[in-house]
Amino acid sequence: MKIRPATLNDVPQIMQIIRAVVPAMRAAGNLQWDSTYPNPGVFENDIADDQLWVAEIDHEIAGVAAITTEQYPEYADVGLDINETAIVVHRLAVDPKFRGKGIAAALLTQAEQVAVERGIDVLRIDTNTQNQATRALFPKMGYVFAGEIGLVFRPGLRFCCYEKRLE
Repeated sequence: MKIRPATLNDVPQIMQIIRAVVPAMRAAGNLQWDSTYPNPGVFENDIADDQLWVAEIDHEIAGVAAITTEQYPEYADVGLDINETAIVVHRLAVDPKFRGKGIAAALLTQAEQVAVERGIDVLRIDTNTQNQATRALFPKMGYVFAGEIGLVFRPGLRFCCYEKRLE
């Protein structure tokens, strides 16, 4: 497996992953994503900001994650200090045909490497309360549950916030 920065040429393959993931998410009651989000423009902006990473297996994109410093104001609702610089992972997705191969864990490890390179010792992530896979993965990766929030731009949905502090 190779983890590398995404390029604009990757966007069509990333969108194939999103199209494969969204129906399974929605069938499981996870309404976090839909046909309008995430979209190519969101990923193109991530690439322009040098914050989108892909995991490749045999030259095929197996997963994607935006490794950002973008924190939602609602993180403060569970006691997280949003004025503290943190690496925040958004738009984490794994192609269903590559599930169980450690792709998400590898992308979260990349987020830690980015944090270390930038001298940032806090990582944060959120996930829909219905996303059982990530809710199981994050604690295994050393993230601590901080609480549950709502997000203004996703009305009616609830999200679990997690934080990891690097020593």
